[in-house]
Amino acid sequence: METDEPLICLPGQRLSILDNKHVSGSGTYGRQGYIYSMLAGIVKVVEKDETEIIEVHCSNEQTLVPAPGDIVTAKVILINQRFCKCIIKCIGDVVLNRTYRGILRKEDVRANEKDKVDMYKSFRPGDIILARVMPITEVHTFHLTTAENELGVAIALSSNGVPMVPISWTEMQCPETLVKEFRKVAKVVPENINSLTQ
Repeated sequence: METDEPLICLPGQRLSILDNKHVSGSGTYGRQGYIYSMLAGIVKVVEKDETEIIEVHCSNEQTLVPAPGDIVTAKVILINQRFCKCIIKCIGDVVLNRTYRGILRKEDVRANEKDKVDMYKSFRPGDIILARVMPITEVHTFHLTTAENELGVAIALSSNGVPMVPISWTEMQCPETLVKEFRKVAKVVPENINSLTQ
């Protein structure tokens, strides 16, 4: 790999082969035999023993990119019978400088009874969901899954614009009108759970 001139890269750009001599370092990730950039920045090659560690450094504020396995917060913008489209706004606790497109397919909504999933009873446009990023298959879209108890709709507004309260795994209720709506509800665990139980 040429290192004379600084090499500028973008998130998701393939940088190098991933093998015994080329290792993924900070700002990069390995997938299917190649090293890719997680950030927009400058590629650096650090030689250590017999290996080259491929890293990406940002001169300014870091641009995080969702990686497979990350828990993300996303807003549902469009829904049909087969999938819903989302905008990814946070990775873990970090609010992103820019948003990314995500797609949640019908078969990735629940872990069991996948054939019985009704997208319109799981999500609505405007819902804020917690989801896990699946292995990347498309360059510009991140595939998401909510097939875990902790994942699904975290925040939903009723038709009156009031935040709804979860009453079961599959329903949320407006506290003012008491109208119930179907959702794939996330089991949100509060961070101070230990102090609540003491």
